[in-house]
Amino acid sequence: MSLMIGVSGIRGLINETLTPELALRAGEAYGTFLGGGRLVLGRDSRPSGELFMDALEAGLLATGCEVTRVGIAMTPTVGHAIRTGGFDGGAIITASHNPAQWNGIKFLDERGVAPDPNKAGRIRELLQAANPTRITSGFQPVTRDRDAGRRHMQAVLDAIEVDLAPLRGAKIVLDSVNGAGCEFGRQFLESVGCEVIHLNGTPDGNFAHTPEPIAENLTDLCAAVRKHSAAAGFAQDPDADRLAIVDGDGTFIGEEYTLALSVASVLARRPGPVAANLSTSRLIDAIAARYHVPVIRTAVGEANVATGMLEHNAVLGGEGNGGVIDPRISWVRDSLSAMSFVLQAMAATGHPISALVDDLPRYAMIKEKFECPRERIDAATGKVAEAFASEKLSTVDGTRVDFDAGWVHVRASNTEPIIRIMAEAEDEPTARDLIDRVKAASGLDSAGS
Repeated sequence: MSLMIGVSGIRGLINETLTPELALRAGEAYGTFLGGGRLVLGRDSRPSGELFMDALEAGLLATGCEVTRVGIAMTPTVGHAIRTGGFDGGAIITASHNPAQWNGIKFLDERGVAPDPNKAGRIRELLQAANPTRITSGFQPVTRDRDAGRRHMQAVLDAIEVDLAPLRGAKIVLDSVNGAGCEFGRQFLESVGCEVIHLNGTPDGNFAHTPEPIAENLTDLCAAVRKHSAAAGFAQDPDADRLAIVDGDGTFIGEEYTLALSVASVLARRPGPVAANLSTSRLIDAIAARYHVPVIRTAVGEANVATGMLEHNAVLGGEGNGGVIDPRISWVRDSLSAMSFVLQAMAATGHPISALVDDLPRYAMIKEKFECPRERIDAATGKVAEAFASEKLSTVDGTRVDFDAGWVHVRASNTEPIIRIMAEAEDEPTARDLIDRVKAASGLDSAGS
């Protein structure tokens, strides 16, 4: 299956499963759902973005929407523009971390966050019904906003709570993977006084490497940090909502540490509830325990995390894939906010990233993924829940089992036609044993991995 329609929007293979006709119908479906309204429309830097943005825009206009284009923009920029501009929603043409042959459509509601599962389900029903509510008069001209990125960046700068003077002149290597974060990722770091060595800084969508910001794709970033004796390396994904970190030794510290370091940074100044999804490391729980604040666990997907944050008045939230949500800025993950929190932690403590990581507990996490039919995934998660009924379970999103030795989470991806299995424990052999136990109970050990 190479077309995904779910809580994270629509993703498909360019001009195979994701076509201009589908984008047009998606625009009509969302416009019908909203009954018209003022919307923000942006895209990441993929060369096919203009094609799908034009088609989506046509569908929105046909149903009476008033569209403001922000051009190539980070997903959090679109979210910030919606929230601060009083818009009724918006959309961004992006496939996030997916490879270059993919593109997608991500809808945002009036809060600037992905629609909740009920709203997403209704939009999908309207898309499948293909019976939009079109207007015949009263069309509004498309307007353009070329300042949205700067306003978003300035909001993050204005939210800084720590004097960053100790970091003036510090070298930071930034890998923007030729994505939407190129311009304002660099400008943000320069604005706080850092010297930026910019890798893949042209926003043309011709990704210099596989775009997901994980260890195997960031070897050039690690090498550049060592070459330039930089204080840190930061890696964005194509729509710049995720951030991965390399320490001053040129070591990729793991995507789970982006949220962990951000939580530690914020709670040191403003203790309060934090939210994370069920697949995020218990590093978050350990940090929260230091400040005697609760952790709200949600289903995977930033819309679910944002809902948990809103319900519990969380000071920060995010996901273990490098996504950090600062509720003061927007309700979507934001690589600029993540950079800001890490820099503030470094400046406030005087410690390099490696020392900040060493101050946190050490856990071993194993993440597996492989293609698997959806019906088999659903059956497997049910078997896991049945087999480990005596343990602490959550079936909010697939099945998560908390053992004394660690936890395992088995679920279907929101963004790719795959199953994800994650385990975390005190050491890797224990985490591997937990995965093997869960696979054996579910039948997934014969699915291939």
